[in-house]
Amino acid sequence: STQQRFLLSLLTLGMHYCFLLYQQITTNNSIMVRSITSLLIVAFSAAARTNAFVSPMQQSPTRIPSSITHRNNNGPLPAKDANMSEEERDAAMEKALKAMTAFSNKYVQNTNTYYCEDQSVPAVVIKGLAEHKVTLGTPLCPCRFYEDKEKEAKDGYWNCPCVPMRERHECHCMLFLTEDNDFAGTEQNISIDDVKKNCGF
Repeated sequence: STQQRFLLSLLTLGMHYCFLLYQQITTNNSIMVRSITSLLIVAFSAAARTNAFVSPMQQSPTRIPSSITHRNNNGPLPAKDANMSEEERDAAMEKALKAMTAFSNKYVQNTNTYYCEDQSVPAVVIKGLAEHKVTLGTPLCPCRFYEDKEKEAKDGYWNCPCVPMRERHECHCMLFLTEDNDFAGTEQNISIDDVKKNCGF
């Protein structure tokens, strides 16, 4: 809806505004701006994955088992976890979370990039990737809005690592940060326990 798109635009604009502000702010105030921006990144990543930003075209009028519906040209498609029991989905999420954490750690080292100094940022993104791995079968970027997640997942452009990251080391989710990024920390490894603790799994 128009309201949903407007809210998502505001989140995106707010995040980018903080980036610009951070580059011009004095050293004494940089810690405050850094904290505010980190919170915005986490909020944006989380909001982009919730039903609050799922368009009406993607919502099913009746609740299906997974509560998640994808569409393509042939109509709605149930998520890949639609027929899973709660226990099966929890097990699938646990497996996917471990897999995406291991992938992220290896990719960070292979590309000589770093995690954000605020560990809640990579933790939230890794959880989002794991959720898409379970529901879509592929780690679609969780920090963007999609009219059709199923189509985007099949297209592959935004599957992690996305094309902008592979070609230019530009990570929209701020999961993989270059050394010169103002928000880059010094860590190239995050444990599964830290991911769980920081993403509320």
